[in-house]
Amino acid sequence: MLTFFKIIFQIVILYIIFLLGQWIQQSLHLFIPGSVIGMIILFLLLLLNIVKPFWIDLGAKFIIRHLAFFFIPMTVGVIDYLDLFKGDGLLLVIIVIISTLLVMISSGLVSQWLVQRKEINND
Repeated sequence: MLTFFKIIFQIVILYIIFLLGQWIQQSLHLFIPGSVIGMIILFLLLLLNIVKPFWIDLGAKFIIRHLAFFFIPMTVGVIDYLDLFKGDGLLLVIIVIISTLLVMISSGLVSQWLVQRKEINND
């Protein structure tokens, strides 16, 4: 039961950082999405050791483990706008597939690089 409350508390911390990014984006009328600003804030807080990784570890792992559920509303939204895909739909599908592959490849390469770097630093 204690782990459950830790996860909830850590997700709340992550959500507050997300809301801070949203607030900054709306207040300053920036073109960068608030979620990206929130991620930059979280990165800086972790980098400067203001937020310790174990403060958000369980919550972040929980969110990542259940990440697929966050795509369900987006999929339903795409179905609502199928008429947008009539004209240039094939081009949009190709762009989505290519961009998804690029994100997967770059994420994999960066994560492998980080693991190798961590192993070198531990030796």
